[in-house]
Amino acid sequence: MRLVGTSDASTTARTADGPAGPRVVVLGRLPGDAVERLRARHTVHYRDEDSTAPAEEVLRLVSGADALVVTLGHRVDAAVLDAAGPQLRIVANVAVGYDNVDVATCRERGVLVTNTPGVLTDATADLAFALVLMVTRRLAEAEREVRSGQTAGWGMFHLLGTSVQGKAIGILGPGAIGLATARRARAFGMDVLLSGRSAPDPADVRALQARVVPFEELLASSDVVSVHTPLTPATLHLVDASALARMKPAAYLVNTARGPVVDEAALVAALEAGTIAGAGLDVFEDEPRVHPGLRERDDVVLLPHIGSATIETRTAMADLAADNVLAVLAGDDALTPVG
Repeated sequence: MRLVGTSDASTTARTADGPAGPRVVVLGRLPGDAVERLRARHTVHYRDEDSTAPAEEVLRLVSGADALVVTLGHRVDAAVLDAAGPQLRIVANVAVGYDNVDVATCRERGVLVTNTPGVLTDATADLAFALVLMVTRRLAEAEREVRSGQTAGWGMFHLLGTSVQGKAIGILGPGAIGLATARRARAFGMDVLLSGRSAPDPADVRALQARVVPFEELLASSDVVSVHTPLTPATLHLVDASALARMKPAAYLVNTARGPVVDEAALVAALEAGTIAGAGLDVFEDEPRVHPGLRERDDVVLLPHIGSATIETRTAMADLAADNVLAVLAGDDALTPVG
């Protein structure tokens, strides 16, 4: 489906006529007028397609680029940097996470990397708490039943779920999105536990009436564990079999961060054994592939990585990426540099 603000032209990649000078390569379709603003000042090669470009196409398209605008599915590694050439100045990632970009190699070569923090905080937090409600109230299961035509209607014990009021939510990674999710949880009467690699602002902790606890205590004390950590070598499979075993049997796991933070095979095993009660996932370990053991379960809600998928948010992300490119190519500081 085409987003509001995108061109009605052919979706084939094309090079627009524009001012001479730096060449900007945009590897995926963007909403709003971000591409038009780039074209007003630079020569732009725009791959106007929703799909992720194959690796060999990326290597061809980026040749001679001074700036790259990439979406989450595009990996920017040494091979891409080699193909682009030494004049490349900036990689603007249209996402807050940047695990798809080899930041260390970019830094070694003097290539700036930017991301889009802040503008997707509320949309992602909305979805995270929506997953909390979906999995605890069995909403996806109920919706499937109605669509199947097999529902028997109201019954005292039919599709009984679990209330969140008075329960504890553990925010694993209390950054901007994690804290925004915690605020939503507080509005629903939940207690908040926080745990992460860095301490949250004490003012936020006080406002949430939260407790900052070690990782192990968060796992053992939470009725819902909501994952908001970035994907780094330290967080790969952070939620593994050992972590899942520390959770309450009646607890739920929600992940809107990055799939590989959770060991999916261990999660399937934990669900099969009744180690935890269920899970709500917007991200997966090997996207777009989903572990078959998850697809078969009614106690798991599965969404296709749509945490930031509102017209307003995706447009703001595209605008911020374009603003970073325009600033850097003009010789100014980036608005949101990584690191």
